[in-house]
Amino acid sequence: MSQQIPVKDISPDPVKVYEPQYIDLYAKREKIHARAISGFFQNIRVTTLYLTMAVFFLLPWLNWDGRQAILFDLPERHFYIFWWTFLPRDFFFLSWILIIAAFALFAATVFAGRVWCGYACPQTVWTKVFMWIEELAEGNRNARMRLDKAPMSLRKFIRRSIKHAGWAAVAFATGIAFIGYFTPVRELWFNVVNGNLGFWVGFWLLFFTIATYLNAGWMREQVCLHMCPYGRFQSVMFDKDTLIISYDYHRGDPRGSRKRGTTSIENGLGDCIDCNMCVQVCPTGIDIRDGLQFECIQCAACIDACDSVMDQMGYERGLVRYTTENLLEKTGTGTYKLFRPRLIGYSAALLLMVGALLFTLITRVPLTVEALRDRGQLFNENNAGWIENSYTLKIQNKSQNEVEFFITASSSEFPLSLQNSPIRLSMAAGELATLPITIEADPANIPSHNNKIEIHVTRQDDSRIQATTHNTFLAPR
Repeated sequence: MSQQIPVKDISPDPVKVYEPQYIDLYAKREKIHARAISGFFQNIRVTTLYLTMAVFFLLPWLNWDGRQAILFDLPERHFYIFWWTFLPRDFFFLSWILIIAAFALFAATVFAGRVWCGYACPQTVWTKVFMWIEELAEGNRNARMRLDKAPMSLRKFIRRSIKHAGWAAVAFATGIAFIGYFTPVRELWFNVVNGNLGFWVGFWLLFFTIATYLNAGWMREQVCLHMCPYGRFQSVMFDKDTLIISYDYHRGDPRGSRKRGTTSIENGLGDCIDCNMCVQVCPTGIDIRDGLQFECIQCAACIDACDSVMDQMGYERGLVRYTTENLLEKTGTGTYKLFRPRLIGYSAALLLMVGALLFTLITRVPLTVEALRDRGQLFNENNAGWIENSYTLKIQNKSQNEVEFFITASSSEFPLSLQNSPIRLSMAAGELATLPITIEADPANIPSHNNKIEIHVTRQDDSRIQATTHNTFLAPR
């Protein structure tokens, strides 16, 4: 169901009669057949595509110190990233990383607009791969458009089947790779080959396969236009010195076709020959000559297309280029302003947070200890007349190796002793151990206040790895 609103064209001409025009608010989506183009910026995009795909698909297969280098083991609640092991209590690191990613995106947007979308966004990368498969199966832009209009035939069925089979294969591989970050990937692959998947692994594999197939194969630019909020609020972060892809209307207008080899002055036109190549190569189907639009993902396909046309015509490149609003208004007389308060602020905050995170990770001790007092009894007097306090130690080995710890206790206020000291404890990688201990002291030496004690847990093979927890020692007055 569509709703149409009449739009009256108002003109001061009293003679000419203008008919009302209708705009369909619920227009059906028109499929975009983007034309393939090569050039400087597209070569950069292809390079980032290969790097992104290689990192995503190969990283789960990388081993580190006898285990998978990156593994988010949800059932065991252990998250391994190379030499680090994180636990649920380390969740703030994830929040920290997400905040850093947000500031990095803000800084990149202030500097060069939606450059992330055009070159490294997973939606853009996977859509590019699916479009490449589509071109291999169905041909170039004109061939695909003819195939869409043609009635179903054996040739059309075979070509479409090849395309969808390729899409499904890439989507299935994407699902396996993604789940491989949460399940040991070698075990996962063995179970996939033997058809021995559990319910939840099979469910998520099917879910991510279908999601990738739909997002990159069918929805494509619709994800960027209607589902991703980034394109909607990007203009808030722009300023007049942000590098964006723009059409130089001073040089290009008025537009018009002309013979090759003729100059713009001879024809009384601008440099734009109105070939629409910039529109044909755009993955979101916009016309960059209409100005900055939120649909533009800054893939620079229109720049490479326009430059190729300018080369053929013998004109100077750069009719469509990366530029700023200020430079475009000043028609080449201005200079690019890199150091701006907003960009400096985002960059400084980003560097500060990255530096703080790296410092925290480098100095992080792969050990945590917590002492809980026995709630059943505050203190106890043994046969020798000494006062005893009982505690429960919770020790977490955050390293990726089996190690041995020894436990001691001390106080700067009074002498005390740890029963069975020093206590030795062997722990597996990532293990959480619960250990009851008893500390005793002579009541004649216990002060009436400041009964502070410290419990130390030290790694046997490396005394630099040590954790200390504080508590109090209770005794009768």
